[in-house]
Amino acid sequence: MAEVLFYHLERQSLEEVLPTLLGKTLERGWRAVVEVADVEHRDALNRHLWVFREDSFLPHGSAEDGHADAQPIWLTTESENPNGATVRFFAAGAMPGDIAGYERVMVLFSGADDFAVQAARQSWKALKDADHTLTYWRQTSAGKWERKA
Repeated sequence: MAEVLFYHLERQSLEEVLPTLLGKTLERGWRAVVEVADVEHRDALNRHLWVFREDSFLPHGSAEDGHADAQPIWLTTESENPNGATVRFFAAGAMPGDIAGYERVMVLFSGADDFAVQAARQSWKALKDADHTLTYWRQTSAGKWERKA
């Protein structure tokens, strides 16, 4: 069973939160797949991960780049896992389906999007019913992530 972490984005955007979480993933020696709902989001994240900070970048690629096996982070709109990742992120409208084979799954959803909140609730219920370990994270007013459930 996978450990599933739900991140309720209320104070920061996906573009602010995702690079930090991906950086921590790579620090632990893990590979990741980031699934988003459409090509536009995938391509925007692809550009963003190269320039989000002046002093660093996160090595990544997508189907446009190829060589999935050489990419520690793979950006996709599909349910694929071509880089052998053990961590999967769902963001920008993508929600978990089959998460077999992953050790950790992170669902990032915008609190400003009622549809995303409802989809996250439905995913929570389905994953809980499937006996996955779930945690819910929310940011404090100081910007620190706090486990709520």
